[in-house]
Amino acid sequence: MTASTQRSVSLTIRGPLERDDLAGLFARTCALLHSARPELLCCELEAVAPDAVAVDALARLALAARRCGCSVCLRGACDELHELIAFMGLDDVLRADPPGERRARPPRSAPGPAG
Repeated sequence: MTASTQRSVSLTIRGPLERDDLAGLFARTCALLHSARPELLCCELEAVAPDAVAVDALARLALAARRCGCSVCLRGACDELHELIAFMGLDDVLRADPPGERRARPPRSAPGPAG
């Protein structure tokens, strides 16, 4: 059996993310990538809000990963964040969980009646 094992590292990103946090996050991620030399960077995003700052942060991490020759996958991101990533045209770069690892997401609840 010739199974290929992909070396990966996980990075947990906790929210809320502020624009001022991005440079430090990028620097720490670059250091991690250079020391570990993974093929895959898995970003754990369960507490990250679906906004432009989060997408900016993820795009910067994808750039750092690409420079190190690895790809990025997102774990635990809410559907709204995935939709925003697709809307911004980055879904080819910031892909969802690897096949077979996608976590079940709780169903989106409908808003209650106004009033």
